[in-house]
Amino acid sequence: MVYTFCDTISSSGYDSLDLFNPTLHDFGASNGVSRNGLPTSDSLILESEKEKVVKCPVTAKVGKDEISQAKVLAAMKNHSEAEKRRRERINGHLATLRGLVASTNQKMDKATLLGEVISQVKQLKKNATEASKGYLIPMETDEVKVEPYNVEERNGCMSYIATICCDFQPEILSDLRKTLDALQLQLVKAEMSTLENRMKNVFIFTCCKGDSINNVKACQSIANVVHKALGSVLEKASNSLEFSLGSSYPNKRRRMCFVEASTSCNHGSCCTC
Repeated sequence: MVYTFCDTISSSGYDSLDLFNPTLHDFGASNGVSRNGLPTSDSLILESEKEKVVKCPVTAKVGKDEISQAKVLAAMKNHSEAEKRRRERINGHLATLRGLVASTNQKMDKATLLGEVISQVKQLKKNATEASKGYLIPMETDEVKVEPYNVEERNGCMSYIATICCDFQPEILSDLRKTLDALQLQLVKAEMSTLENRMKNVFIFTCCKGDSINNVKACQSIANVVHKALGSVLEKASNSLEFSLGSSYPNKRRRMCFVEASTSCNHGSCCTC
C-alpha cells in the first residue's frame, strides 16, 4: 500500500512548518532552535507530540489499475505462448507432409506443398478405384449405374450390368426383388457383397428385341428404366436408417451368388441362395 503524509494544524494554532520560519522564532537555543536556524532534537520531539501525523491512503483506483495491467500482461504472455505452440505443431505437420510427398524439392512453400499433397491423394484414390474394378467391393459413396456389359450383339441380344451400392438395410433386398419382378428382366447373373455396413448388388441382364435396327434404341430405353427404378430403391433406402446393421458383419468381404445361368432366370429363385 502506498501512503502519503499530510500536514495538519497543531494544537497551538499555527502550522508546524512555522518552526522553520526565522521571522516567527528567535535563534536562541533556549527556544529549542539551534543557531544555524534548525530546530533541536527537543524541539522536534515536542512539536511531533503536538502534530497529528495522518496516513492518507491512495485511492483504490490506482490499485485496480495495477491489477488490470498485470492481468493484461499475463494474458498477452499466454496468448504468445499458445501461438508459438500452434506454429510449432503446424510446422511439424508440414515437415511430415514433405517427407511423404514424392518430390525432391524440400524448400517448397506451404501452398505448393498442400497442392502437391492434394494432387497425390486424388491420384491414389483414382488408382484404388481402377484397381477395385472387377472386384465386388462396396464403395464409400452411394451409386447406381447401368452400363453395357457386352457390346457385341449375339442373336440380336445385348447384355447390361446394373450396380447399386449403398448402406446395408434389411428391407432393401425385398425392394430390389420387387423391382426386378416388376421390370421382368432376363437376368443372367446376380451378386451381392458386403463390407462393414456397406453393400453392393450387381445384376447382369440381357435385352433381346429381335430387330437389329431398332435393337440398340429399345435396349437403351430399357436400361434407362432400370436405372430409374434402382435409383428409386436407393432413395428409399437412404431415407430410412432405422434398421442399420453397421456391426452385424465382420470387416471382410462377403460374397453371395443368387443365381447364375446362361440364358434367363426364374424370378422366383433370383433372390434365394
